[in-house]
Amino acid sequence: MQYSNKQILKITFPVLISLLMEHLVGLTDTAYLGRVGEVELGASALAGVYYLVIYMLGFGFSVGAQVLMARRNGEGNYHRIGDVFRQGTLFLLAFATLLFFCSHAYSPVLLRGLIESDAVYQATVDYIDWRVYGFFFSFVSVMFRAFYVGTTHTRVLTASSLVMVGTNVILNYILIFGKLGLPALGIKGAAIASSISEAVSMLFFIVYTFKYVDYKKYELFGKWRFEFGVFRQIMRVSVWIMIQNGIAFCGWFIFFVAMEHHGERPLAITNVVRSISAFLFMFVNAFASTNSSLVSNLIGAGETEKVLPLCRQMIRLSYSFVLPLALLMALFPTFVLRIYTDNMDLVTSAVPSLWVMLSSYLIAVPAFVYFMSVSGTGNTGVALRLEMMSIFVYILYIIGIVVIRKADVAVCWTTEHVYDLMVLMSYFYLLKGNWRNKKI
Repeated sequence: MQYSNKQILKITFPVLISLLMEHLVGLTDTAYLGRVGEVELGASALAGVYYLVIYMLGFGFSVGAQVLMARRNGEGNYHRIGDVFRQGTLFLLAFATLLFFCSHAYSPVLLRGLIESDAVYQATVDYIDWRVYGFFFSFVSVMFRAFYVGTTHTRVLTASSLVMVGTNVILNYILIFGKLGLPALGIKGAAIASSISEAVSMLFFIVYTFKYVDYKKYELFGKWRFEFGVFRQIMRVSVWIMIQNGIAFCGWFIFFVAMEHHGERPLAITNVVRSISAFLFMFVNAFASTNSSLVSNLIGAGETEKVLPLCRQMIRLSYSFVLPLALLMALFPTFVLRIYTDNMDLVTSAVPSLWVMLSSYLIAVPAFVYFMSVSGTGNTGVALRLEMMSIFVYILYIIGIVVIRKADVAVCWTTEHVYDLMVLMSYFYLLKGNWRNKKI
């Protein structure tokens, strides 16, 4: 089994488009709220990353399920894919219920202890209170995504994301600014719009799967009862990815809390630069996620010797998209930043931070392709240890640069370089580690 560039791009493009469309949800929130005020712009950053810390626990579980489904697909055991899909969906619905109630009970207390500005705190809580309804819909959607990526049938992801983004853009405009006779809800409107758009995306996945997919081949909708044996198998792979993702985004949240203590302007700059970084990372994530699935398929087919050449091929392809985009952004920073805000003083202040962030992608591309390949081998415990070591160094650097030295915002963004260099160490595990005979 040898994947050509054309085959890889055919699988990756739908994943990439779906991720870019999903990113437009956050971009729309940031662009609209940037025209409401700097408090709302900064609060949406804290609230968005806080939400992602929780959301990534569920997403991490789906990545583990995706690895298993890809392995079964490579083995030709199609009927066992449905077992993984059903048990994963049941667990994530139960998990969403737990997270929903815990967030309503404890988020205000936790955020009050972390956020210094009263205005930013209230806006953050207003957003989170409505945004957590999205867990029920997004967690079901990530299982459908895991199924389609794991079986390399990714074209539907583009259509689903277009539906979600279209819904979000329209509802954001109506609810944030109070159109069609509705009251202007500001940051609450952004959260409600995002949650509704995720519900629409989930319904699209369900209808599409019933209408166009041979779901009986995979036994996707068989008996919906809890099966401990299958669940335990998923958790053996997924639990480490869940913890890994939670730790990774906790690191980001700590960074944003530290920047909030610098003031509302540095936090607003950080949010804008984060949104641009997230756009570029969608390209890295698409190629790395596809690579992880293909690695699992290769191992399932017994072709472990092709894993590292595939990683190098994927890095070259990812660079061919990321580097030209980063260069254009570096050359025309004002044009890019004005997408998010019409405050020219804020735009001028954000340019140095943008340049620093863009330079980190020279390291990020190979780092994440190799890192996500470790999860693709099924050795998710190793991936967790690599993540924990990287986050530990990352947080120490944040404490030194952001908290103690209180450096300029642009200098604070060098935290990305430190984290990416640590993640890049995953290459040495793929080169020398004992992963070739891992059974899952």
